[in-house]
Amino acid sequence: MRQPAIAAYLVLLAGCAGPAVRVATVAPVVPPAAWRTDAGPTAPLDRAWWASFGDPTLTRLVEKALANNMDIAIAAGRVREMRANLTLARAQLLPTLDAGIAGGRSRSVSAFGQPLEQNFAQPQLQASYEIDLFGRLADQQSAVRNAYLASEAARDATRLSVAGATASGYVSLRSLDARLEVARSTLTSRADALRIARSRFDRGYSPKLELEQAQAEYSGTAQIIPQIELAIARTEDSLSQLTGETPQAVERGLALAQLVKPAVPAGLPSELLRRRPDVAQAEYQLAASDKGLAAARKRFLPQVRLTAAAGTAFSTLLQDPISIWSIGGSILAPLFEGGRLTGQAEVAGAQRDQAAFAYRRVALTAFREVDDALAGVKRLDEQVALVQSQRDALAEGLRLATNRYREGYSPYLEQLDAQRGLLGVELSLVQLRADALAARIQLYQAMGGGWSMCGGDAPCDAGAP
Repeated sequence: MRQPAIAAYLVLLAGCAGPAVRVATVAPVVPPAAWRTDAGPTAPLDRAWWASFGDPTLTRLVEKALANNMDIAIAAGRVREMRANLTLARAQLLPTLDAGIAGGRSRSVSAFGQPLEQNFAQPQLQASYEIDLFGRLADQQSAVRNAYLASEAARDATRLSVAGATASGYVSLRSLDARLEVARSTLTSRADALRIARSRFDRGYSPKLELEQAQAEYSGTAQIIPQIELAIARTEDSLSQLTGETPQAVERGLALAQLVKPAVPAGLPSELLRRRPDVAQAEYQLAASDKGLAAARKRFLPQVRLTAAAGTAFSTLLQDPISIWSIGGSILAPLFEGGRLTGQAEVAGAQRDQAAFAYRRVALTAFREVDDALAGVKRLDEQVALVQSQRDALAEGLRLATNRYREGYSPYLEQLDAQRGLLGVELSLVQLRADALAARIQLYQAMGGGWSMCGGDAPCDAGAP
């Protein structure tokens, strides 16, 4: 009769594990049936997605950043820290065994007033074990394990971010190179126009106004070049930092117009939540907070500890060594903590609410970013085609205006307007091409960059972005 009564008492205690902690009700995130924007033909999402742009130099740069970036190294250090914390949490479920030895020499007085001198030694083994009767230690271990998995997902999110930043920086660099080429080509044309204007003015064929206008346009184009060169230097410095190096020149590969526009990565909205490492990180953090709350409530329950010790006493006063031992246990139950345990449980409940809302926010952000990137890919491709057609028309118009001006059939203002229009459109075309490539990089990042979770609790490949 005694054992069933004890069991029933323990079950009753487990059901009264601390005060009821109120937690928020967070609506689940339901993936939409399809993406709002259809960007055209799709292709499988490759892990090494940066290689799909067809530039080996870009591929080497991204791989170098993944190997040397400091943010990734810091994230890897956090993973190591959390792995060590997991080892500590697991150790709480195991007994501890300690060995010790005490010894010395002493002189004392016996009950008969006689001096006693002895040499003594006492080796001893001590063991202790906390019985996880209500699962508190198991909950703590589970919370730490989920925190460890969250740190792995955070590292993968950092790798994906660094890969995206490096690819975007390289595209920006090649865009600036293209802008610099357009500016220098335009400056050459303006120099030729200035030479013709000066010659016509010297011969009295045109007023000084045309010469001043040509000089102003030449100077205005010339000042664009230092601005672009400054932007190139800053972009190279940023890429150097991403790759873990001091500021230096960055190797170039294909020109901006030669970079391949990769197909849109395929994927359904329902797959996104298992593709993105930041979503996985938020999910693991939510699971860790749930287990942390459960462990906090179980701190109100008794703790049962077992202890044992055994050893041998050696002394010159003893004819033979004496074996000594002890065994026992203790039950420690909180009676009055001044609100400390209640406060800890409320803190755990608040942390759980924060993690739940954070998960929903991250998931909703993931869907928005994919839709934004898909729309950007489609609309920017359309703009590139239209601006390319406009550029071709303006280039032909400039050719005709230049011929008419040289033959004296039209004023310089006609050629000047054509030059201005072509320069603006060419610079816009370069920017739109870069934006179209950057939109694909953003889409790869929004899709999770090839990172995905397998069944169970761990990522398929925690080291891959």
